[in-house]
This record gives sequence, structure tokens and C-alpha cells, in this order.
Amino acid sequence: MAEPGPVDEPGTRLVNLTLAGTAALVATSAAAAIAPDTFAAVHAGLSVALFVVGTGALLWAYALGVSRSRGEVVDIPGLFLLSGPVAPPGTRRTFHAALAVEVVAVVAAASVRPFTEVAFGILAPMYGLGLMAAWGGRHGQFHARPSKGAS
Repeated sequence: MAEPGPVDEPGTRLVNLTLAGTAALVATSAAAAIAPDTFAAVHAGLSVALFVVGTGALLWAYALGVSRSRGEVVDIPGLFLLSGPVAPPGTRRTFHAALAVEVVAVVAAASVRPFTEVAFGILAPMYGLGLMAAWGGRHGQFHARPSKGAS
């Protein structure tokens, strides 16, 4: 029997969306840093859109965490950052790497072109953080809450 691959893991769509958004952000960050007159508005628009999507995903993850906390011990680092045994190591590494790449790309672009539309990029890493949290809320593995009669 073959071992399940990354395609068979839960939440593959969220991982793929994160990687696609990260790739688009890196591309527009580089383009806006090189040719701000042409690409700064595109980069700012994408950054704001990613921020809005990430914020929505973060709120959704919070609602999922609250809902799951009735029967499971949901902790904040596990829910939002996939710390501990909440996610498989490969999934956790992918989300953390994507978030790190997003932060580095937008800070570098904003450093090259400060006080321009390129600086809107610093909003965009909310996308990676939000989708990571959504993965934790939807697919994270938390310990069952002990019953009230147990001491």
C-alpha cells in the first residue's frame, strides 16, 4: 500500500492557495521594486486584496477554533501558527516558509521604494498567516478535552 503523498493530505487546497498567493506577491514585489511607475499600483492592489482575504481567513479560523474548543483543547499557538503536533511537519514547514518569504519580499520591496505604493506590500503577509490559521482551525489535530468528571 502506497503512503499518502502531499496531494492526499488534508487541506491541500489551502496549502496550494498559500503558495499561489505567495508566488504572486513575490512577483509583484520584485516588479514594483524594479519599475514602480508601472507595477506599484498592481502590487498595492494585490497586497490589499491578500490582506482582506487573510483577515477573513483569520476570523474564520478563530470561529472554527472557538467551535472546536468545546470538545478539544485548542491552544492559540497551535491554531494560528500550527505549533506542536497540530499539523504534519511538511505542512507546517510549507506554511512557515511561505509566510517568511512573503515578509522578506515585501519588506525588501518597501525598503527599496519607501514612501510609495510599494509599501502597501507590508499588509500582504496577513494572507499567509490567515490561511495557516484556517488550516489549523479546519484540519489541526488537537487533544480531546477531558470530561468534567475526570480529575
